[in-house]
Amino acid sequence: MTMTKTNLSHELLEQLENHMQKFSYGSSPEELYEPISYIMSLGGKRIRPLLTLLAYSLYRDDYEKALTPASAVEVFHNFTLVHDDIMDEAPLRRGKPTVHKKWNINNAILSGDVMLVKAYDMLLHVPEDKLAVCLRLFNQTATEVCEGQQHDMNFESNKAVLESEYVEMIRQKTAVLLGFALQYGAILAGASQDDAQHLYDFGVNIGIGFQLKDDLLDVYADKAKFGKQVGGDIIANKKTFLLIKAKELAIDGDKEELESWLSKVDFDKEEKVKAVTALYDKLGIKNITEAKMESYFERGFNQLTTLDVVNQEALLALKGLTQNLIEREK
Repeated sequence: MTMTKTNLSHELLEQLENHMQKFSYGSSPEELYEPISYIMSLGGKRIRPLLTLLAYSLYRDDYEKALTPASAVEVFHNFTLVHDDIMDEAPLRRGKPTVHKKWNINNAILSGDVMLVKAYDMLLHVPEDKLAVCLRLFNQTATEVCEGQQHDMNFESNKAVLESEYVEMIRQKTAVLLGFALQYGAILAGASQDDAQHLYDFGVNIGIGFQLKDDLLDVYADKAKFGKQVGGDIIANKKTFLLIKAKELAIDGDKEELESWLSKVDFDKEEKVKAVTALYDKLGIKNITEAKMESYFERGFNQLTTLDVVNQEALLALKGLTQNLIEREK
């Protein structure tokens, strides 16, 4: 099947959704399996399995063979969301009640556990000659995602977090799964080890950039487009890149004012967001964050320049998808 760059991503996503809807995760007991069907039906962009299929399509055109292995990445990702939502005590996911709110915490833990098992089931659809390497890389990635989550939780009680520590945390928690998704697709398609590594590095750098973009949007997004409360990270004293840089750069009265807002227990939310944002503006934090973000995007795209791909349209589709995510406003 020949597809143009304008519809390749759309075609792959459509085929992926159709394929995933056919999965039966199990039926009894209902309390175990209904939460899985629920979280998987909430949608999302399916970015990770789509990246796997796009990476595969760089080298081969029979992407149908990669649909089940790619789906494993999405099931694993949603498993992490179910457990993260419990740890974060989050009430909503994609605008709907989280699994532990709709059922209960014990159900959510157990259903998440089964999702991880089902992800391994899907990984068994990897050709035998590539299975061992894919499993090793998947296990390494899954471990790093958990390490990143633990670092993120540790940061909540750490008084000081260095910029390097924060970047390493988001690399593990968010970026490595994007990198794996691409590397995995390349390996499935029989790409060279160098190409698979370049795609991994592309995904990791882009992933770090995406998280910095999220940090920025939380403060500077258009409220009408953002879809959630602007300034939520400021209200929660979340140690984002912006706050870490502000604490690093603030001196004298600015430092005192910032520390005062961070120590307040009782405060007006709008007033706090406005005051801390004004401090960020004064310290040039937006420009610093944008420059850091752009450096990771540039580093990522540079990884694509030496790829020895068969399908240039797939490469254009991969670049186009990434650019759309970079330019998003929510």
